Amino acid sequence: MKIFLVRHGMDEEGYRGGWSQRGLIEEGVTQSARLGDYLYHHSEQYEINTVISSDLPRAVQTAKEIEKRLYIKGLYLKDWREMNNGHLAGMPNKEAEVKYAGVYFNTLGMDTPFPGGESPRNFYNRICTSFRDLCRSIEEQQIKSNVLLVTHGGVINILYYLLGNQNWTNTSVFHSIGNTSVHTLEKGVNGWEFSSMNMMSHLG
Repeated sequence: MKIFLVRHGMDEEGYRGGWSQRGLIEEGVTQSARLGDYLYHHSEQYEINTVISSDLPRAVQTAKEIEKRLYIKGLYLKDWREMNNGHLAGMPNKEAEVKYAGVYFNTLGMDTPFPGGESPRNFYNRICTSFRDLCRSIEEQQIKSNVLLVTHGGVINILYYLLGNQNWTNTSVFHSIGNTSVHTLEKGVNGWEFSSMNMMSHLG
C-alpha cells in the first residue's frame, strides 16, 4: 500500500497563497503534464488506482493534467486544502502588507487564526484527521491503493512531522517540497513511513 503525495505545479508569485483561487502559470501546467507523462511511462512502478486532490484551483489543474494521462478520474476534496488564510487568500503581497501588516503564517500564535481563516493548530488537526481517515479507508479497502494525492506544501510538511513523530508548529523548519515533487509513503510493519522524498525526475 502506497500514497504518493504531490505538491501542485508552479503558481504565480507576488500573491498570498492559502485558499487563493488563483491557478497555475504556464510553467506549472507544463510541470504537471510532465509528471503525468512520467507516471504513465512508469505505471508498473507506481500502480496508481486512485487520484485524490485538494479542490483549490492550483491543485485541481495539476491533478487534471495527471488524470488525462492515467485515465483515472480524480476525487476533489476540501479536506486537503492548504491552510485557510481567510481574507488574505490570493491578495497581492503589497496590498496584504498594508492591510494586514505583520500577519504571516509564521508570526501567528498556534491558536491565533488568520483574519477570517483558521489557526495553525486548526490546520494541523484538520490535516492529521484527513490523513488518518485516508489511511483507514485504504486499509479497509474502501479506497483502492495505490493513491496519488495532489495537495500543498504546507500539508505535506505537516505529514513529515506527523510521521516522524516530531512536534510541529508554524515556526518549524520547512522540508524541501518542490512544485510537482512526489513524496512516497508506504505501509510497513511500523505503519506508514516515507520511502522517497521530493522526487522530481520528471523535470529533468
